[in-house]
Amino acid sequence: MPMSHAEYLATRQFHGLTGLRALAAAAVVFFHYGGPALDRLQGWIAVHLFFVLSGFLITTLSLREEDRAGRISLRAFWIRRVFRIMPVYYTVLALTTVFVLIGGTYWSTRLGDAMPLYLVFGNELVDYNTPLGMSWTLGVEEKFYFVWPALLVLTALAKSRKLWLRAGICVVSVVAVVAVVLPLTHGQGWGKLAAHYVSLVIGCLLGLLMHHPKGFALVRPLMRPVVAVPIAVGFCVFQLCVGDLVPLVGGIPWFTPIYAVVSAVLLVAALAPGPVQRVLACRPLTFVGDRSYGLYLSQVMAAAVTGLLAPSGYVKAAATVAVALGIACVLYRWIETPMIARGRQIASRRRPAALVGAA
Repeated sequence: MPMSHAEYLATRQFHGLTGLRALAAAAVVFFHYGGPALDRLQGWIAVHLFFVLSGFLITTLSLREEDRAGRISLRAFWIRRVFRIMPVYYTVLALTTVFVLIGGTYWSTRLGDAMPLYLVFGNELVDYNTPLGMSWTLGVEEKFYFVWPALLVLTALAKSRKLWLRAGICVVSVVAVVAVVLPLTHGQGWGKLAAHYVSLVIGCLLGLLMHHPKGFALVRPLMRPVVAVPIAVGFCVFQLCVGDLVPLVGGIPWFTPIYAVVSAVLLVAALAPGPVQRVLACRPLTFVGDRSYGLYLSQVMAAAVTGLLAPSGYVKAAATVAVALGIACVLYRWIETPMIARGRQIASRRRPAALVGAA
């Protein structure tokens, strides 16, 4: 039997999703450094699996906080995000800057041109190559972290109608981007950026759906092992066919919402106990998944090392993942973990009574 809604709400750690995060991070690195030998993998689009996961997790955790405490604390949320994202990011940015300065390529790599945007998380607005080109995803996510929780708080004023209002915002956002923004821009400029937010919003919509008993009942059949296993296998086949499917639907921006929906289905299959979750929750994948943020950000530094040893291909891609994972382990041990703990500690503190009264 698939898990019940009560069991889902009682789940505190989604180990299967951690494994998915590991695979997505590895797919991106393999795409960047695997060369033609790994073109079939089409790992570039795996960042949208990240986006769907982010939208789902942020929404789910916020809704559970609202049920538990009666409200969502924006102050606590933003503090946790700052301590989760910024220490590792700025450390990698500083290290990258030092290395290119030593190499005398600060301006030739255009890192100097992009620095003003990188310092304020405008990464997605940098439309040229730099040693931190992959960090555009952080710029997209940071805006999402700022806006979506605030919308959840605002819509809480609707009381009994808040679920439908929140779901309506998600649906209208997706429809507006797909039906209005993308056709107007032909997939260029802001149209590409808007397509990324569709993936985040689809993750949010899934979080809203599964939090509600009736919504959970709609997706619960996907959690049955007899269904979840074919979904996982089907997703692997789908991933290998991405290169052939993109031209059929009109290009990358148009394909992105489709990929996000398929990723959301895979996410449901990975949530429930069963063969799919056991594979994704195995120790090697969760180990990498826990360190996937540092691995993703440090891939260029790792490639600078492995580029001296091997050309693009399976060997260089695997070696780059290994070196990036080593760097990520150091970041995780000495920066990421203590900063996350510090952020939670600060977020859990109550404001002085005088300030609360004044507010």
